[in-house]
Amino acid sequence: MNNSSLSRPTNYVDTLYVRGGATVSFGLRKGEAIEVLDEQGAQPCELSIAGETPRLVLDETSLPGASFVFIAEIDSDISLSAPGAPMLPHEQAAPTDLCVKILRKEKAYPRPLGKVKAEILVKAATASSYKVEEGDYIQVIDVDGQQCSDFLAFDAQALEYGLDATTTRTLGGRIYPGPGLYSKFFDERMLPLVEVIRDTCGRHDMFALACSAKSYDDAGYPGHANCSDNFNAALVEHGIAPRLGWPAINFFFNTQLAADGSIVADEAWSRPGDYVLMRAMRDLLCANSSCADDVFTTNGYNPTDILVRIYDKSESFSKGIAHRMTPNAEPRLTRESGFHPATSKLTRNYIESNGFWLPECFTASGPVDEYVACRENVVVSDLSTLRKFEITGPDAENLLALALTRNIRKLSIGQVVYTAMCYEHGGMIDDGTVMRLGPNNFRFICGSDYSGVRLRELAAERGLRAFVRNSTDQLNNISLQGPRSRELLAPLIFTPPTQPSISELKWFRFTIGRLGGPQGIPLVISRTGYTGELGYELWVHPSNAVALWNAMVEAGAQPMGFAALDMLRIEAGLILAGHEFSDETDPYEAGIGFAVADREEEFIGRDALRRRAANPLRKLVGLAIEGGEPVHHGDCVHVGRAQVGVVTSAMRSPVLHQSIALARLDAYHAELGAAVEIGKLDGQQKRLSAKIVRFPHYDPEKTRVRA
Repeated sequence: MNNSSLSRPTNYVDTLYVRGGATVSFGLRKGEAIEVLDEQGAQPCELSIAGETPRLVLDETSLPGASFVFIAEIDSDISLSAPGAPMLPHEQAAPTDLCVKILRKEKAYPRPLGKVKAEILVKAATASSYKVEEGDYIQVIDVDGQQCSDFLAFDAQALEYGLDATTTRTLGGRIYPGPGLYSKFFDERMLPLVEVIRDTCGRHDMFALACSAKSYDDAGYPGHANCSDNFNAALVEHGIAPRLGWPAINFFFNTQLAADGSIVADEAWSRPGDYVLMRAMRDLLCANSSCADDVFTTNGYNPTDILVRIYDKSESFSKGIAHRMTPNAEPRLTRESGFHPATSKLTRNYIESNGFWLPECFTASGPVDEYVACRENVVVSDLSTLRKFEITGPDAENLLALALTRNIRKLSIGQVVYTAMCYEHGGMIDDGTVMRLGPNNFRFICGSDYSGVRLRELAAERGLRAFVRNSTDQLNNISLQGPRSRELLAPLIFTPPTQPSISELKWFRFTIGRLGGPQGIPLVISRTGYTGELGYELWVHPSNAVALWNAMVEAGAQPMGFAALDMLRIEAGLILAGHEFSDETDPYEAGIGFAVADREEEFIGRDALRRRAANPLRKLVGLAIEGGEPVHHGDCVHVGRAQVGVVTSAMRSPVLHQSIALARLDAYHAELGAAVEIGKLDGQQKRLSAKIVRFPHYDPEKTRVRA
C-alpha cells in the first residue's frame, strides 16, 4: 500500500540504510509500515516479501527525495535491495544508499552487532554490575539518547585495581581514548583493562567523579538518587567497599575544559542508539549506571535506560568512530579503504581521517624519509578519504556554475579545475576539484560530505534538473607524487588513441586508461596532487585497489603517510579545512583568491566576496621563524603587545632547514618583509621572532609541479 509519508508519532520509528548494491532483511508485524527514501535520486529499489515476486518500487527515474510507503497487511519477512553494479572509474552510475524508516508498534532496542552472550538492562537512575571474560566485548548503549552512563571496571583477580582516569589520560595523552593507537583504559598499575573498539558519540567525560550525594546536597536536593550510591549497592555483593564518590569513566557526559580552566557541562551529545564498544583485556568485574540527574542539563532533565550487551571473543568488529553528514544523518563508522589490505602489511600506525583509517607513516621509513622520497624520487599515498560526487543531468553545469566560485562553463571535457564552495556571506564550505567528463557530466572531489547535501539543496531550491550522487565508496584513489612520477607511471598505463597518454597529460587534465594493457584494471588518472611536486592521482574501484597499489610499489614508488603529506602541503602553500579555512573564512583570507572568478553571472556568495575583496580584513601569509622551537596551529601572532593574527599550519622544513608557517594576519600588518612575533606560553611571556615571507615557501613559481 502506498501513502505519501509516515505520520504516526505515537508509534516508534526505527531507521536503517540499504547500501548501494546491497540488500537488507527484517520482519514486519501486521499494521507496521516502512518508508523507503531515495535521498540522492536515480537509485532503484526492489521490495521482496517472502513467497511473493519481487517488485520494483523505485527506479532510475526517481527524483532526489522520492519515497515509497508499504504497510504490512499480515506479519511479513521483508527484503529491500538497492541494486547496482560496481561503478567503473570513468562512469557515473554510482549505486547509492536508501534510507528506510520502519514504523513499529512497539519499542525495539537497537539491533545487536553480533550474537549476544549476555544482556543487562540498567533501568533509569540505577546501576548494575556484571562479569566479563578476557577477550569478550562490552557494548554500552544509550537507548533513548542524551543519557549518561558511568562505567567501572575492576581486575577480577585483584578487585582493588580498577580503571583510573588520571593514569589513562597520562599514558594516552588524550582526554578520552578512542579507537586506534590511543584506545586503552588503564588501572593505576598502568595495565590496560579495556580497549575502545568503537565510539558513535565522540563526546564523553573523564574529568570528575560520578555524581554523589554531596553533589545533590550542595545543590539543594538532599536525598536525591545518585550514581555513586547506586554503584555502592551494586558492588557490595562482590566485597568492594563503598565510596562517597566513585572515579568513573562517564560515557555520553558532555563536559569540556573551558579556556579559563573551568569544567563546563551541557546536555549529552548522544543520540538514540549511540554506543561505545570495548574489548576486555583481562577478566573483569564491571558496573554501569544510568545517571540519575534530572535537575541539571546532564541528561536533558529526563533519565532513561542504558543497555549493556556482551559479545563473545570469537566475534570480530571493525574499529571506528561515527561521522554524520548532517546532524540528523546516519552515523557511519570509520571505514578502511580498498588499499588497506596492502598498507596494513607495511604499518600499524593509522589515523582516523574524515571517516577513513589511513596510514600516518610506514614502519620501514618514517615521515621525514617519506618526505624526502617525495621531493627527490617518487611516493605513493592513500587519499581515499576525499569525497566524490557525480553531478549529472541537463542542469548539471547550471548547478555547479551557481554553487562554485570558478567559471565552470569554461571547463573543457578532460579538464580539471580547483575551486571553492561558499555560503551567501562568503564563508567557505569546502574546496576541491571538478572534472568534466562530458557536456552534462561532472565529478566534484572535495573534503566534506556536506558539499553533496548543499548541491542537492541548491538544485531543489532553484528547480534544477541535476542529480548529485555520492560515489566515494565506488572510487578509491592513490596519489603518485615526485619528480620521477611520470617516468614510473608512463610505461604502466595504457590509454586508447582518444585519450592523452601519461607523457602527454598536461597539468590539471585527466585521462582514462588501464593498468598494464588494454584489458587491465580501469583507471582515471589526473595530473593533480597535494605536494607541490610533479604528480598524479589515480582513481580506481575499491575491488582493484590492492592490485594498483602493489603495481606502484613494485615499480619503485615508496609508500608515504599523512604526516609527510602534511609537511609537503604546508611547504607548497596548500590549504586544509579547519586550518586555513572555515565557514568564517572567505577564499581571499584562505589564500585562494585566484579561485574566485570575476564574472557577472550569479553564484552563491558573489556579492559578499566582492565586498570582502575590496575591503580585506585578514590575509594569509607565509612566516619564516627564527630558531628551532616548535610552532603549532593556533599559536598567536603579535606586533608588540597586540595580537594581529594566528598560525594556521606550521612545520620544521627539512629542505629549507628552518621552521615555517602559514598564518592569517590582520591586513594592516601583512606586508612582505615585516617582522612579527609568535607568542608562546600566554602569548606575552615568550616570543619567537618571525618574518612575513612569500608563500609557497618551497618552489613559489610552481616550476616543479608544472614540469
